[in-house]
Amino acid sequence: MTRIDELEARIAELGSAIVAFSGGVDSSLVACLTARALGERALAVTAVSPALATGELDGASEVARAVGIAHEVITTDELTREGYVANGRDRCYHCKTELYEHLSALAIRRGFAALLSGANADDLGDWRPGLTAAAEHGVHHPLLEAGVGKEEVRELARTLRIPSAEKPASPCLASRLPYGTPVDRETLALIDRAELAVRRLGYGVLRVRHYGTLGRVQIGAAELPSALTTAGRAQVVAAVRAAGYERVEIDQEPFRSGSLNTVFVGSMRAAARPARGSAPQ
Repeated sequence: MTRIDELEARIAELGSAIVAFSGGVDSSLVACLTARALGERALAVTAVSPALATGELDGASEVARAVGIAHEVITTDELTREGYVANGRDRCYHCKTELYEHLSALAIRRGFAALLSGANADDLGDWRPGLTAAAEHGVHHPLLEAGVGKEEVRELARTLRIPSAEKPASPCLASRLPYGTPVDRETLALIDRAELAVRRLGYGVLRVRHYGTLGRVQIGAAELPSALTTAGRAQVVAAVRAAGYERVEIDQEPFRSGSLNTVFVGSMRAAARPARGSAPQ
C-alpha cells in the first residue's frame, strides 16, 4: 500500500467530510485525498474574513477545481472575539474556534460526518494553539495522524499534480502583528495593501510585519539580494509607503516562516529545562 493509498483509506473510513480549505499545500493535499476517497461526499470550505490576504480565495477556488472537490465559501468574523482582537499568544485558538464553530454547524445542517484539517506532523514542533480548538470540535488531521511532515506533503502534492504543491505558506494577515498588538480591520487592510504592492514588484515570498507606523519587509532568501540593491530598495520602500506606512525597513535577513513564534517557543523550552544541578521534576 502506498502512502497515498494509506491516507485515502483513513479518510474513506469517515464516510463523508468537510475540509477546512485555505488553498495552501497542506489543506490542498487533504482536499485532493478526500475527493479521491469520498467523491461527492467531500466538500472543501474556505472561510473569508478581513484576515484573508487578497488573492487567496481565487487561488483556493482554482485548486478545488483542479482536484475535483466541491467548494463553498463561508464568512467568519474573528474580530467579534475579544481573545482574537487582544492578539495574545493564543490568538490562533480564538480564530480556529470561530472557524470550527461555523464548519461544525454546516456539517450538522448538511449531514457531513467529519471535519478535516491540513495540519501536518511538523506542526507539533511549533506553537499551534489552533490544534486545541480543533480537538474541542473533534477535527481530524489525516496528515498529522499518519506522521506526514511538510517535506512529504509537498512530495505527495507533486505526485498528485496539485497546483499549490510549491505554494509558499500564507497564514492569516494577523500573523504579521507582534503578540499584544491589537488586531483591527484597518490594520489588516493596511498589511494586505502593503504586501500586495510588494508582490506586484515581482517578489513571491514575503511578509510585511506591522509595527505601528513602521512596516518591516521580509523577503525570501532567493529574492532578497534584488530587494537590497539601491534600485530594489527604493522600489520596495516606495510601494510600502504608498500603501500607507510612514516608515519602511527591509530586513537584512531572509524571511523565515514562524519567526514571530521563535522567541516564545524557545522560552517555553528553556523554562521546561531543569536548572543546572537541580533534580528533574
